[in-house]
Amino acid sequence: MGGMLKEIRNLLSFLTAIPVNMDKDCLTDSAKCMFLFPLIGAFIGLLAGAFAWASALFLPSLVVGALALGLLLLITGLHHTDGLLDFGDGVMAHGSAERKIEIMHDQLTGAGGLTLGIMTYLVTAFALAEFPRGIIMLQGLIVAEVSAKLSMVVATWAGKAVHTGMNSPFMQAMHGKNGTFRLIAALVVSFVIAVPLLRLAGIVTLLAAVITSLTMVAVAHRHFKGVTGDVLGATNELTRMVALIVLLAVIGWV
Repeated sequence: MGGMLKEIRNLLSFLTAIPVNMDKDCLTDSAKCMFLFPLIGAFIGLLAGAFAWASALFLPSLVVGALALGLLLLITGLHHTDGLLDFGDGVMAHGSAERKIEIMHDQLTGAGGLTLGIMTYLVTAFALAEFPRGIIMLQGLIVAEVSAKLSMVVATWAGKAVHTGMNSPFMQAMHGKNGTFRLIAALVVSFVIAVPLLRLAGIVTLLAAVITSLTMVAVAHRHFKGVTGDVLGATNELTRMVALIVLLAVIGWV
């Protein structure tokens, strides 16, 4: 029991800016427990969703959308924003895969990263603003964050490592027989959370998250010959946006 609590604490420390004590096993524990990423996503979505639900009682929709996104980024400590910007720069750069990765590692943000970041967060905020007020706003944010975290698990499982780095423990944990078991466990956790909350919309959104993550892997393999930590961070941010758009479409359709 103590070991599991330590692993959950390290997961929270890795995926959020919540001040919990991490230890030297943070990366190892987070990689080993990657199948619980969607559970942490549900917790993040619960916090942001509860805030959005409450603020929607007395604030305009656009303000609620912007503040809800801001809180999401605050909770996650902007951990994945850097990856999103670097991914945009790398994809838009010309040259070899090595050159693109070199540009991704540059501390400066170029036009590609800036444009991708602005568009991703604008669309995300606008999508949040369009959610019907009430409990569905809370449910939608939970499912969107579950989808975002699931997408990183899928991308790590499907992708090939480019080089040794911070993402190496995760790539190792998600490959081989144990990696497939962790993927299945992550899918089960995601569906157990999403289906009771939004039923058909939850199922469709999770499927969209899987497709988005596999698309990101294909793009990464084409441009960088594999998956890096920046690619995984970008996958999280882009999948959240896609999940919210899909949720709005399905909710409006049904």
